[in-house]
Amino acid sequence: MASNVLLNNVTHKELKIIQQRGTRRGDTMGYATIVPWEFRQVASCYPIFFRKTTSNNQFEAVALFGFANDENLVADEHGWGDNYIPLSIARIPFSIGYTQDSETGQRQPVVHVDTDHPRLSASEGTPVFLAHGGNSEYLEQINSILAELINGVTVCQRFTDILQAEDLLEPFVLKVALDNGQHLELRGFYTINEMVLRDLGAEQLARLHSQNFLELIYMSIASMGNIKKLIDKKNKSLHR
Repeated sequence: MASNVLLNNVTHKELKIIQQRGTRRGDTMGYATIVPWEFRQVASCYPIFFRKTTSNNQFEAVALFGFANDENLVADEHGWGDNYIPLSIARIPFSIGYTQDSETGQRQPVVHVDTDHPRLSASEGTPVFLAHGGNSEYLEQINSILAELINGVTVCQRFTDILQAEDLLEPFVLKVALDNGQHLELRGFYTINEMVLRDLGAEQLARLHSQNFLELIYMSIASMGNIKKLIDKKNKSLHR
């Protein structure tokens, strides 16, 4: 379980991050949240699905890496491979937290760090802070990623709200028969309802296009071709 604390240049002045990725460095997730401006890169590598996150009918877009919550078929103990790494993975072990401004009462984003993450070190890796206490180039990159995620979540929420309003999301059950006779079943995700999409009128399509959401829809559909890649990786893993 993550142990997130507020990052600061006093407590964490010696903190370093090991850049090597892979399952032994914590990359054992079966999927990751993505934001709209990375759909193109994600669609070239992974299937894109949608997932309900809360009880109030909100959705997020995700890239699928495996057939279980802790199965990452695109990474191994040596690294992630050549595939694109989504921003929500690239920012780890850092995350977005919020604090309330005492004067305005508004929430302000702050950077948290998971002190239990296996990529943290005091002796090896990339420094988070400079010797005099300023941000390292690496931390500035992380700050940029976190800012992109904050903005991206807002845009993605508008996108999935429209998908729901147009009845374009449908539950998806993936059934896989592996080479060894094992059968897998993946549930809990949603995909684009192509039949509904084909029946949309000109006004509906124009509204989606005007917000650049139509392109995201078609990239999501095209990404389904990557399901076979994951199945092939799963079959290969059975013979190791």
